[in-house]
Amino acid sequence: MARLDTAAPGGITRRDSLGCSVAALEDERELVGTGFVVYRKQHDGAATSRVETPPSGRGLLMGVALSGGHRRRIFGDGVATAYDFEPDSCYVRSFSDTYRADIETGFDFFLLEISHAALHQTFSEMGLPLAECVSCTPGTQDPVLAHLSRALLPMLDAPERQVPLFLDQVVSAIQTHLATRYHGAAVRIPGGLSPRQFAIAKERLAAGLDGNVLISDIAAACGVSRGHFIKCFRDETGLTPYQWMLHLRVERARDLIVGSRLPLADIAIICGFSDQSHMTRTFTRLTGSAPGLWRRGH
Repeated sequence: MARLDTAAPGGITRRDSLGCSVAALEDERELVGTGFVVYRKQHDGAATSRVETPPSGRGLLMGVALSGGHRRRIFGDGVATAYDFEPDSCYVRSFSDTYRADIETGFDFFLLEISHAALHQTFSEMGLPLAECVSCTPGTQDPVLAHLSRALLPMLDAPERQVPLFLDQVVSAIQTHLATRYHGAAVRIPGGLSPRQFAIAKERLAAGLDGNVLISDIAAACGVSRGHFIKCFRDETGLTPYQWMLHLRVERARDLIVGSRLPLADIAIICGFSDQSHMTRTFTRLTGSAPGLWRRGH
């Protein structure tokens, strides 16, 4: 039989910001961005634990199961309903509602908390009613949401190597997908970007090769929503803004490799890579040749 949560001195169970028993968690990691927090939380299943949060104005919480075999019993309207989670299944809940669930097995979840303000901004940009709740049955399979979520796992493992532009781009895509699939209202589809808007976007990306430029800032400069900007940029260039910036980094690195005697490690930093090995991996993938071989061959 699974053991129950152990309480802290005084008989009170210590809980984290999402209502999980701290004693029951095997591992947890988080990254904080503008209007969102990304988490990864793991529980070995040795204890039957409870997740519990009171109503608040924090916004929305989305979770994606990274492994299978998880079951939780969620309480609502006086009834407890059991839900099973397999890999890539998800749930979405609003912090405006009381949440209480018994965790019956172990889990490994990617979680994204979206603030009330960021959520309303996303809905407003897409022409949707400013409703905080979206409808999603716990355990729903969502390969798109799972793919986007897993793209952020390396940054949770090594937060010191996070790229703000990439993090912002993926979180924006997740918010757009949540609004499109689970809001329930028709999404407004605006027209494409003008040549001037593309010029502004590329200028901003080129000026932020270190990756600290944010999608929200570029989209605001173009006068469009984040999701619409990403879609139009990809439609026009065949690349996401982050991929386009990587190509530009490699192009500048290639010029310096051939036209200067700077060490490769210095070129990597000048072009916005985290280090020489990062530049080597990206350069080789996009050109088919390592930087050292490129210098010797040209």
